Amino acid sequence: MTDYSNVSRAELLAQTRIPLEILETEEDIYHDMARVMLQEVRTNNAAGKNTVMIVPVGPVFQYRRFARLANMEQLDLSGLTVINMDEYLTDDKKWIDADHPLSFRGFMQRDFYGLLQGKCRIPEENRVFPEPGNEGAIAAIIQARGGVDLAMGGVGICGHIAFNEALDPGEAMSNEAFAGLPTRVLPLTRETRTINAVTGLGGYIDGMPKWCITVGMRDILGARRIRFYMNRPWQRGIVRKACLDPVSGHTPVTFFQQHPDAKLIIASYVADPPQGEIR
Repeated sequence: MTDYSNVSRAELLAQTRIPLEILETEEDIYHDMARVMLQEVRTNNAAGKNTVMIVPVGPVFQYRRFARLANMEQLDLSGLTVINMDEYLTDDKKWIDADHPLSFRGFMQRDFYGLLQGKCRIPEENRVFPEPGNEGAIAAIIQARGGVDLAMGGVGICGHIAFNEALDPGEAMSNEAFAGLPTRVLPLTRETRTINAVTGLGGYIDGMPKWCITVGMRDILGARRIRFYMNRPWQRGIVRKACLDPVSGHTPVTFFQQHPDAKLIIASYVADPPQGEIR
């Protein structure tokens, strides 16, 4: 395993295998996400085309910015299909309740769909979540609507994109098979449950769901454009693995190295080396 603890910002930028952009602040990350989403819709609207996006809940603060700007210009969102990339599940593999504090469906209604006004409202049938027992619907929707224009998201501590978890040490799967993984139900790793408990549940790991459903690698990598963002200080290590490691299911984000139009956009502090500090 390569030690990336002393890889400087300059070395990261010089050696990266994925196009990398550094923004100054965390706020800049959210503004850029909203800007990229809005511009995708504007461009496709002007061409008389619909727009299909795969989007995350995490990062999250871009949605209120998008809604405010869309409402101000009354941007027509009737042709926008929003596919959320994942959701937490109960132990019996059902969606957690929408009123659960960790529900991505509940969040999207409160912080995005419910804020859009007039012709900015996105039709109900265009608000898509992967659903247990109906996993094939995602691929069918993507095919019927002409493919994914833009996939956006964040990156997990072990390099997962959506909830496509990293292979365990010693676990084997060809890169071709990993890149072809479809929408599916799977258990969350302890690493994911731990870091998500810290960021979303006050560190209460016992309250974290153990299962999820995720849009697959196949659908994300099939998007025409990929823009993933890093806004957490703990992502200093994984950004180096993403950009410098060989492509492998042990670090799923490395597959962006093979995509013709993928980019990672990170906050300035994420570019700093992940050096040790006792607190």
